[in-house]
Amino acid sequence: MQKIYIALGSNMGDRLANLQRAVDRIDDEIGRVLHCASVNEVPAVGFSGADFLNTCLVALSSKTPDLILENLQAIERALGREQASDGLYHDRPIDLDLIMVDDQVINTSTLTVPHPRLHERRFVLQPLFEIAPEKGVPNHDQTIAQLFKKCNDPTELSLLGDAIERPAIHFLRQFNRICVEGTIGCGKTSLAKRIAEDIHAKLLLERFAENPFLPKFYDNAERYAFPLEMSFLADRFKQQHELSEQPNLFDQGVVSDYEVHKSLVFAKFTLQPDEFSLYRTIFYNMMRDIQQPDLYILLKQTTPRLLSNIKNRGRSYERSIDADYLNKVRQGYQDFKRSHPDWNIVEIDLSELDFVSNDRDYHLIIDRLKTALTAS
Repeated sequence: MQKIYIALGSNMGDRLANLQRAVDRIDDEIGRVLHCASVNEVPAVGFSGADFLNTCLVALSSKTPDLILENLQAIERALGREQASDGLYHDRPIDLDLIMVDDQVINTSTLTVPHPRLHERRFVLQPLFEIAPEKGVPNHDQTIAQLFKKCNDPTELSLLGDAIERPAIHFLRQFNRICVEGTIGCGKTSLAKRIAEDIHAKLLLERFAENPFLPKFYDNAERYAFPLEMSFLADRFKQQHELSEQPNLFDQGVVSDYEVHKSLVFAKFTLQPDEFSLYRTIFYNMMRDIQQPDLYILLKQTTPRLLSNIKNRGRSYERSIDADYLNKVRQGYQDFKRSHPDWNIVEIDLSELDFVSNDRDYHLIIDRLKTALTAS
């Protein structure tokens, strides 16, 4: 498998749709699309024509460079590009250029990589700089970032508000409210951030760092459990209320690293039975109008990995967390899952994955989500 870098452009018809269709076809026919850069509007270069929309992507492919080129040309034809007989530049619904293939240098009658004019074109360098700034460019002994900095191309690029998306994650756009949940240290915040970025959704994060009772709870759980849970409940209610007041928010979609019912998951084993009974009554009075998420992603991780993750992030007040506490939290989430069979809950096992350090593991998580949702 090798990383390939492709530049895309369109200046005819529905330009953004043309780019997205090309990305979808590349993902289906050439290799897994890993990253798509932002889309820029750019004046036609080399001829007098309509403005282009340009971007770049990086994909993972096992195909030979020659076959990749053939596939790109076939996609161009399928999307309506006609080859000009005069050899000159013309308006075109799609333009796909193979810019680089890992660190290979190829010079044949049909293909040259890296692209011979890569270092001269700002509309290629700028999106490449966004998704692969440290990628070394063969033949130049420089990185994309260095070439971009030295580029003298005066062409002005205008950032487009809309964007193209990696096809692998398209299916998540159908869910307006996605929450990522799991035991402390499982990586729910990191995954929520990544998904929100990929589907261009609003990110909603739990504000635990602002809670003054949290350090006190870990020092003296019996004394501070009730004020801790009440303060979390009050803040989560406030945050959800603020969210509901934002106009047209759910047209964009929301991804959060918590779901309000986690208040009950934790309170059930941190509070005394009479306290929990009172707390549950208050919870349902406050949260009766809160909608359930369209997709609830429950992360599963081993206790040793959880303890390691908690230790590595270095929050002093979490030093007292032990395996017994984490097992209670995990059991609480499993009980919640069983008691809500009507919810769209997908459990993802992360025990063999490290999606923070390994991009392929992130894509594997997305694949597992898609498989689980397709099967349900």
